[in-house]
Amino acid sequence: MKNYIRMIVLISLLLGVALLAFVIIANQTDAASFGVSGENIVTLNRITAYAEEHKDDLSAFDNADFDADFIIIDNENDLIYSHSGKTDDISIEKAIQNRYPYRYLSYNNKVWGTVILFDDGTDGYRALLKKLTTALIIFYILLMTGVVCYGIYVYKNIILPFQNLKDFAAKVAQGNLDESLKMERNNMFGAFTESFDIMREELAATKSRELELQKKERELVASLSHDLKTPVTGIKLAAELMQMRLSVKTDTKKPDGEIAFSSEEIAQLNTDAEGILNKAGQIDTLVSDLFTSTLDDLGEFKVSLRDEKSAILGDIVKSFDDRGLAVLGEIPSVIINTDPKRISQVIGNIMSNSYKYANTKIDIDFRVADNYMEMQIGDHGPGVPAGELDLITNKFYRGKDWENSEKDGHGLGLYIAKSLMKRMNGDLIAESNGDGLTITLVIPLS
Repeated sequence: MKNYIRMIVLISLLLGVALLAFVIIANQTDAASFGVSGENIVTLNRITAYAEEHKDDLSAFDNADFDADFIIIDNENDLIYSHSGKTDDISIEKAIQNRYPYRYLSYNNKVWGTVILFDDGTDGYRALLKKLTTALIIFYILLMTGVVCYGIYVYKNIILPFQNLKDFAAKVAQGNLDESLKMERNNMFGAFTESFDIMREELAATKSRELELQKKERELVASLSHDLKTPVTGIKLAAELMQMRLSVKTDTKKPDGEIAFSSEEIAQLNTDAEGILNKAGQIDTLVSDLFTSTLDDLGEFKVSLRDEKSAILGDIVKSFDDRGLAVLGEIPSVIINTDPKRISQVIGNIMSNSYKYANTKIDIDFRVADNYMEMQIGDHGPGVPAGELDLITNKFYRGKDWENSEKDGHGLGLYIAKSLMKRMNGDLIAESNGDGLTITLVIPLS
């Protein structure tokens, strides 16, 4: 903007100088320029005086220094002397018609002739025209100089930057987000141009994240396909074993058709059935996480909030505590506003992670703060490095210590849990102080 103001000031000065030059030259042309000038009158008076002095010998004019064209005629309009190349028939009447200045010649108070000066006033007009032409030329030159300078400035600082923005927008539309927008130092639209480049950087970052997300989703599908094969294979093997044992028992049935099972055989069949249930539960968990993640991406994930007694949290913990590792603290008797199905899914994901990565006792404590109840679920495992605490709730993120481990996982559990808590107007906070990982669920009160 400062450069723009400087340019306007410079052009104003040029126009001011041009106008001043025009006024000065115009003022040098006085009113006499439009008729017989004072100089011509003086010359005519001198010629008249000289003619009267040399009345008898007008040839004396040949040696006189009169820089003017004139003639002298008598009272009969006959030519007496000519100091001009003109030979036209001239009379006083014609001199008056042509606006030639003239003066009578007298001797002893008698007129004996007339001096006619060949100056019709056009010299004044020509001088005026010359001066005005010069003034207009100077004015035009200065004006065009200002216009050209302003045009160059506008092209360089307005048109060219916008042309660059147009080309830049075309490149962005074509998907070229790697080439930055060139910005000149004195560009008056610098901040505006910089915003476009920031937009390009954000688009490039978004595109990179999208590509990375697509890659992880493809890896997730491949990993889930592999993980689903394991429990399915286990189910098939357990079913085949059960079928084989039943077939053997059928072949060795008693004559009366009865089939007897020993306690060991019944225990083995129960073990096989439990294995099938466990494998089916693994499949259900994998499919549920994938389905929940997909609904969240589509924006179709819904929760149904309602008022519930806080005691349901204890029931939920007990339903997921298959190994008996949870140590449940006292639950404040309050009314919470939540979705029982979704809060159950959240607690289940957190406890499943503790089983998988810590396999220690799980301390569960509660406290009421303001309009929320906080539920702290903490294990005593290796915990999470401080630099990763903000990342473990990101989609597909697994801690660096676990990415290449034999532990199954896809980085969806805590991501889904945090998403669910946000949708239930609460929050999920992860903390680690070197003694395991503590997840705090912030649950709104009724």
